[in-house]
Amino acid sequence: MTVKRYPPISGKLPVFMHGADYNPDQWQHRPDVLEEDIRLMKLAKTNVMAVGIFAWAALEPEEGVFTFDWLDRTLDRFAANGLYAWLATPSGARPAWMSEKYPEVLRVGANRVRNLHGARHNHCYTSPVYREKTAVMNGKLAERYAHHPAVVGWHISNEYGGECHCPYCQDAFRDWLKRKYGTLDALNHAWWAAFWSHTYTSWEQIESPAPHGEKMVHAMNLDWRRFVTDQTVDFCRHEIAPLRAANPELPVTTNMMDLFDGLDYRRFADVVDVVSWDAYPMWHDAGGEGEGKTAAWFSFNHDLFRSLKGGQPFMLMESTPSLTNWQAVSKLKRPGMHKLSSLHAVAHGSDTVQYFQWRKSRGSSEKFHGAVVDHAGHEHTRVFRDVTEVGDTLERLRDVLGTSVDAQVAIIFDWDNRWAVKDAQGPRNMGVHFEDTVVQHYKAFWELGVPVDVIGRHDDLSKYKLLVAPMMYMVDEAAGKRIEQFVGGGGTFVTTYWSGIVDENDLCHLAGFPGPLRKTLGIWSEEIDGLHDHDKNGLVFLDGNALGLTGEFASHELCDLIHLEGAEALAVYADDFYAGRPALTVHSFGRGKAYYLTTRAKEPFYDLFYKRLVAEAGIKRAVDADLPAGVTAQVRTDGTNDYVFWLNFSGKEQKIALDNLRYTDMESGEAVGPEVTIPLHGVRILRRTAL
Repeated sequence: MTVKRYPPISGKLPVFMHGADYNPDQWQHRPDVLEEDIRLMKLAKTNVMAVGIFAWAALEPEEGVFTFDWLDRTLDRFAANGLYAWLATPSGARPAWMSEKYPEVLRVGANRVRNLHGARHNHCYTSPVYREKTAVMNGKLAERYAHHPAVVGWHISNEYGGECHCPYCQDAFRDWLKRKYGTLDALNHAWWAAFWSHTYTSWEQIESPAPHGEKMVHAMNLDWRRFVTDQTVDFCRHEIAPLRAANPELPVTTNMMDLFDGLDYRRFADVVDVVSWDAYPMWHDAGGEGEGKTAAWFSFNHDLFRSLKGGQPFMLMESTPSLTNWQAVSKLKRPGMHKLSSLHAVAHGSDTVQYFQWRKSRGSSEKFHGAVVDHAGHEHTRVFRDVTEVGDTLERLRDVLGTSVDAQVAIIFDWDNRWAVKDAQGPRNMGVHFEDTVVQHYKAFWELGVPVDVIGRHDDLSKYKLLVAPMMYMVDEAAGKRIEQFVGGGGTFVTTYWSGIVDENDLCHLAGFPGPLRKTLGIWSEEIDGLHDHDKNGLVFLDGNALGLTGEFASHELCDLIHLEGAEALAVYADDFYAGRPALTVHSFGRGKAYYLTTRAKEPFYDLFYKRLVAEAGIKRAVDADLPAGVTAQVRTDGTNDYVFWLNFSGKEQKIALDNLRYTDMESGEAVGPEVTIPLHGVRILRRTAL
């Protein structure tokens, strides 16, 4: 086992970071608020705040006029009280004077209409004026605060997102395409532009996708989304440059969002020093069935963000200490859920628990969003007690800080594959539910207590025993060869219907699907049947199949009709004109095995299938025990000790028999066994000698 303890995110604060977004710029008219907030921060056992995220107007109320006194006072008082700050760049929302004087900074929509001033991220990342103004602001912040004792790092902007279609962005898109393709002939071939007579004869003819223009050239849509990501990443680099120049020792991060569709977050991994993201689960929306489905979705996200930088601990930069104000129903967290959901992130590799927000705004759109400090303004609330309890627990988990999650299973999840799947126009335009399907496969491992990394198709595969790629629609030749080598070298690979269909330019593979995976999987996909929601089929295991599994499992949405080319059928379809044809196959290839699932099966198929594969591949589980539905066990390790997090999302108290290993409760210090009790919405953290 190769494991690693990572250094603290900041040497200034070598403990779990615990805090919130703090907006003292909203309270400049009340100087007493800062002193009261500092008292409450210490009382709640918080130690770091994200400061200044949307404070541009407070920092530069007029062009070239800077007012830093309020921020000086905040950071100086933090330093005097042992508190720290992630100091933000305020580019997420520019001041009104800038929009008035320089309208070019405002975004242009896909309809080619320029926005009015307002909202957030309503600015053009390509605009020379906006880049200049951002560089000036960030340079001023760096000059003044890069060596301030309270500053532990830079919080770059806030939840980057969106796109601009202005003339500057059109020119930048064309330049991006010139760099990628070199010639129009190469672009026209990659885009299959001969279709509908779309061939381009000059670069100036190319425009970004538009509702009143071109939007049916799928490769162009794909390249536009790649360009938007690259332009956003370039703007992020632009923001970071003056900060690093002033003090390269301060880490930088930018907060990302729950499986956000608009940007390929993997492109940010080399730009930031630590990955951070904002998690807002809709707890208590399962109709009394427990929180397992929601928990698995957010576990997948935690694992994804941890995996972006190769397993390095990430930051939970935002979560709500109580409720949101923007979900369809803003539900209060039930007793215990705040601690459970906070430590849920820690279990998957977070070295922080941060909230939005510290103190509730008095007005505007987030005045009813949850906060540590309510409008009442004191500590005598249930939420404040919940936050303090998390702070106390994090202090007791000091040994967990910087530890690794040692995953032997990886799931491939690529943003460009996701975009291409959704843009494919067939075989089921009412939805193939790509994200839900990926998490459905993931959830089987979550329920088994098997750690998982979430990686890209070009990432290193050498550490894994089992690789899963649901709906790997986009497979370029290089990725296909890497998977072939992985399986040939002894790995186990699982993929599904709607895989190996197109290359990196969204051009269909010729000579038979699944394209570059055909040799590895030992099958040829001839047709795929799209099912209506009222249609059904089934997957029936064959007698004596190599997995030793039995029974029939319902399936829906898509059914792939394949031919065996060296693979062996493990299960067949139950119904329709293709009844009896292969529904699940295995191909022994080199020293490994490759499985192909031809249809979207329903539970409990995935639990049984992956439990068998985990056992066959010798993959370590967190604990050698059958876990109740809705309960998972996750492990962080330093190679000497394992720290096992038992997380109860089942909706009721659970008692679980432990194995024969010696466990110690990390909070109480007491020995635990032979069983562990986990209360409703509860969590237990146990230490054992590393396996």
